[in-house]
Amino acid sequence: MASAPAPVSDPSFAASLRVQRRVIGALLRREMLTRYGRHNIGFMWLFAEPMLFTIGVTILWTATKSVHGSDLPIVAFALTGYSSVLLWRNMPGRCIGALQANLALMYHRNIKVFDIYAARLLLEFGGATISFSLLALFFISIEWMEPPEDVLSVAAGWLLIAWFGSALAIALGALSYLSDLVDKLWHPFSYLLFPLSGAAFLVAALPQFAQDIVLWIPIVHGVEFVREGFFGSSARAVYDLGYLVPFNLVLSVIALIILRYVSRRVVPE
Repeated sequence: MASAPAPVSDPSFAASLRVQRRVIGALLRREMLTRYGRHNIGFMWLFAEPMLFTIGVTILWTATKSVHGSDLPIVAFALTGYSSVLLWRNMPGRCIGALQANLALMYHRNIKVFDIYAARLLLEFGGATISFSLLALFFISIEWMEPPEDVLSVAAGWLLIAWFGSALAIALGALSYLSDLVDKLWHPFSYLLFPLSGAAFLVAALPQFAQDIVLWIPIVHGVEFVREGFFGSSARAVYDLGYLVPFNLVLSVIALIILRYVSRRVVPE
């Protein structure tokens, strides 16, 4: 009598993690080649593009001697502010419509909807972080700005901003699969949110009624935290991590619920 086939055991967590790492790595390379190609400076555009934007804004603010409500160095102020904007604003922009553009990949068993978004988020995070770090080192080397007083606070604030941008990106990216209105509404909304994000002002410089309004915007707390790490005692930062962290947690849960809903309805092309 033939013996019954042995049951197929589920792969271990470590094995599943290795598979997902390879999948996301492959998607990262594919995304870089698709977006930047092999010509000119190729993948270096990943961080060269945000560097050009940040340098342009820094030069403009310096030339016009823009008022930001304090006597802080304008170069460091512009760098911390606009780099933060590029981080949280570009993430949703890259994830909206990402699933529709990669539906053919969903035929592969190991590729999930989350992997599509994770690859793009890692790419945006890497580009913005390299740009921010290289510009900071360059401006410090030519003595246009002082080194940050607390590097760990800068890093923690940067990661909190990235967390907010990633959760928002996954939620909007998944919703964009259900409705084209997400793409149409996000762009004007992001432009309206930019002047309220804390990039161009210090919360402490605002009147009290304005502070009460802008502190409802979670991204403001992350930018203030980054600036406290950069300027330390020179700037009176106003932020509440007890508001930002729970907000990010709730937004992440909502994003994952929407992602799960959409994942069950994806039809590969």
